[in-house]
Amino acid sequence: METPYKLPKNQPYSADKVRALFKQAGIPIREWAEANHYCATKVYQVLNGALKGTRGAAHEIAVRLGLKVIPEKEAA
Repeated sequence: METPYKLPKNQPYSADKVRALFKQAGIPIREWAEANHYCATKVYQVLNGALKGTRGAAHEIAVRLGLKVIPEKEAA
């Protein structure tokens, strides 16, 4: 399942903005996590700031949620 909103290109979203976008789309965060084979607990930890998303799965989750933006030249 793709992220139910357009990802930012310059400025990352805040965790509150991500929660609001999921609510607006009518998709539970847990459902998105399971559909993308992520542990829902880990997704919530990234959203709550317990995991900073510096590497590994937490980083991948942060990027897929729009909490981190990867510059165009690095994304290729």
